[in-house]
Amino acid sequence: MKVFISSLISGMEAERAIVKHSIEMLGHQAVMAEDFGARASSPQVACLSGLRESDLVVLLLGPRYGAKQTSGLSATHEEFKEAQNRKPILTFVEDRDAEADQAALIQEASGWEQGLYRASFATPQELGDKVARALHNHELANAAAPLNPEGLRTRALELLPNMRRDASTATFQLAVAAGPSQPVLRPAEMEAQPLTDALEQRALFGPPPLFNRTLGTSRRFDNGALVIEQEGRYGEGARIALWPTGDILVQLPIDRASRGMGFPTIIQEDIAALLAGSLSFVAWLLSHIDSTERLTHVALATRVIGGSMYGWRTEREHAASPNSGSIMMFGQEAERDAAVMLSPDYMVRQALTMNAARIVEDLIVLLRRKWARN
Repeated sequence: MKVFISSLISGMEAERAIVKHSIEMLGHQAVMAEDFGARASSPQVACLSGLRESDLVVLLLGPRYGAKQTSGLSATHEEFKEAQNRKPILTFVEDRDAEADQAALIQEASGWEQGLYRASFATPQELGDKVARALHNHELANAAAPLNPEGLRTRALELLPNMRRDASTATFQLAVAAGPSQPVLRPAEMEAQPLTDALEQRALFGPPPLFNRTLGTSRRFDNGALVIEQEGRYGEGARIALWPTGDILVQLPIDRASRGMGFPTIIQEDIAALLAGSLSFVAWLLSHIDSTERLTHVALATRVIGGSMYGWRTEREHAASPNSGSIMMFGQEAERDAAVMLSPDYMVRQALTMNAARIVEDLIVLLRRKWARN
């Protein structure tokens, strides 16, 4: 395994040396700026390239922030930003008063609350011991199976159920495949009442609530998945499905009752709210069933299905002309109903919490392209 060491170089030579020793003692390869040698690219590009080629990042945060690059961030801060969406991060913070900018970076890194690991240290020796222990625990947690990105993508799409296309109602769906592929729940745990109670409580009361509190819920098992659902008033109802592997499906009806008497319309901000709430629920549920983070990556697939009579508008567009709209041309239903995915198709699990706003923004753009152009 390639392990990238991210920190200031000047003033942290002893810490970097002992971390390198800990990494190599466990049989891994330490990737460090000091070892890059002469390259055609700038040191900044070389470091970011080395990070991208690594499997894991050890982030060392001392009291100093370091010189700012053209981006306005220090080199270490840039490396953290680069790793945030793509790599597991082991963060180690020195027990010393930090400069203002460094304190903000420490707070940002510490706020990666679904992160793999965070610890403090007072001496280089203590740091070396904690790095070795964290790397060993990471190996154990990921020993069950290798990550298969293509398999994650395929599973996410396969989680989306076949359903009847209804011209007069629309349904939102988010499928999340988790990996490396492995069972994290035993059959007895799947059937335990506390799991059902926790799912229902979170779905009904949030934050934010996904289900309608005025409707009852029911539980059933379908092809190994625990399904909590509500009947729909006009079409497909709300549903949450959880598989023993940690795969999750969230399905929610799209309510247009408050949109007046004009053309049936999907409001972009409504879908964004459903997507944000669903991501929050998925992050909570993964933490609930897999607190030690054996599942490290996820792939997302989402779609708005049905509603062939519907148009797509923002709140502002609808308010400006509430009694007008557009209807999809015949034959375009399949194109609209197809799921959208981000590129790359998979991400580290922590992104569900720390980068939720960006994920929502990008997925909404992809959905709008499909709906607004028809």
